[in-house]
This record gives sequence, structure tokens and C-alpha cells, in this order.
Amino acid sequence: MALSYKARRRWSLVILLVGLPAYIIAAVAIIGQFDRPPFWVELVVYVVLGIIWAIPFKFVFKGVGQADPEQSDS
Repeated sequence: MALSYKARRRWSLVILLVGLPAYIIAAVAIIGQFDRPPFWVELVVYVVLGIIWAIPFKFVFKGVGQADPEQSDS
């Protein structure tokens, strides 16, 4: 079952406003459990985690910035 354009827009907003901050807090808390690694290691970890969080939501974000395909041009 595919999501409509409006549903994808709403879910993308929820993911960005609720899910992303929660993911950031979780990532920082997990990294904080260990001794602070060197800066470059910490940077690589955060970049990789930043890419990984978006992969499952790719289908939600795809095409959200485009015009509504279901809307007529009248």
C-alpha cells in the first residue's frame, strides 16, 4: 500500500520534528557511554549515523519537495 502525497508530507514532517531529534539524543547518549574518542573518529561515527537514520525513510521523503502530482493545474 503506497502512501498518498499528503500522507508522505505529513509523515516526513513528523519524522523530521520528532524522530530526528530523538535519534540525535540517542546517538549522543550512546557515544557518551564510552570514553571520548578522537575528534575524527567521533565525526565519522556521527556522519555514518546521520546517513543510516535516513535510509529506512527514503520512501517517505522521495518526491515530497515536488508539486502535488494529484493536483490539477486549473
